[in-house]
Amino acid sequence: SSPSVDSRMKDNRLTFRRRHSYNTKSNKTRVIKTPGGKNTILYVTKKAARPTCGDPSCEIKLAGVKALRPNKLKASITTKRYKHVSRAYGGNMCGKCVRQRIIRAFLIEEQTIVKRLYEQKKGGK
Repeated sequence: SSPSVDSRMKDNRLTFRRRHSYNTKSNKTRVIKTPGGKNTILYVTKKAARPTCGDPSCEIKLAGVKALRPNKLKASITTKRYKHVSRAYGGNMCGKCVRQRIIRAFLIEEQTIVKRLYEQKKGGK
């Protein structure tokens, strides 16, 4: 009178909880055990990538900016302090690129002033 094989083996098969039935990147799951001792499926969200510098030649990941999925970037969900740093071009460019941009603008301005002075000197002769 030993118990049958079927009653001793627990059924561990699980079904998706949503209508999406294919094993795609957006439908990844993991098995968790509920407090009631039942195995169930937990949907795993995609890992967020940290924002990168907006300069085409620079691919640095921005410091001080939180890695968030696009739907979490809304103003109603995440506040501004997680999405930028207090500097010119805060959440868009790295400090190195901003510094280069400022120096470039300054040097171009200096160059135009020198050109203007040279033209005045040349015209005065």
